[in-house]
Amino acid sequence: MKHHISIILLIVLCLPLMAQKVGREDITGKWYSENKDSIVQIFKTEAGSYNGKLVWIKDSIGKDGKPIVDKNNPDKKLRNRPLMNMVIITGLQYKKRANYEGGKIYDPESGKSYNCRVEMPNVNTLKLRGYVGVSLIGRTTTWTRAK
Repeated sequence: MKHHISIILLIVLCLPLMAQKVGREDITGKWYSENKDSIVQIFKTEAGSYNGKLVWIKDSIGKDGKPIVDKNNPDKKLRNRPLMNMVIITGLQYKKRANYEGGKIYDPESGKSYNCRVEMPNVNTLKLRGYVGVSLIGRTTTWTRAK
């Protein structure tokens, strides 16, 4: 009986540690943007932060037959770089319970960069909040995991 109680106690004590590990890694993978017009692949960097790059864009080729470029970038030198494979999320840090903070996100449609944080309510949903200054001033989009 004492042996069974010890095993149950050990399992109960280890559950939070296992859940925390799952939360850290679940953010990696491919995610559809809210409108499902692009897919961003989120990956862990060697430094331990999380970045995301565009790996699929619905209309990645322009009417001229050339790849869509970063035409709205405020830096004129960067306006000819292709959007495909562009890193648009940088520096997300795991905080706790599938929450990530301290990142930046670049919006190629506006050419603007924002602070960002991510919450994962479940393994197939990301709530990404882009904001300026404090997170109260911003917008949240919901991304879904790509299969």
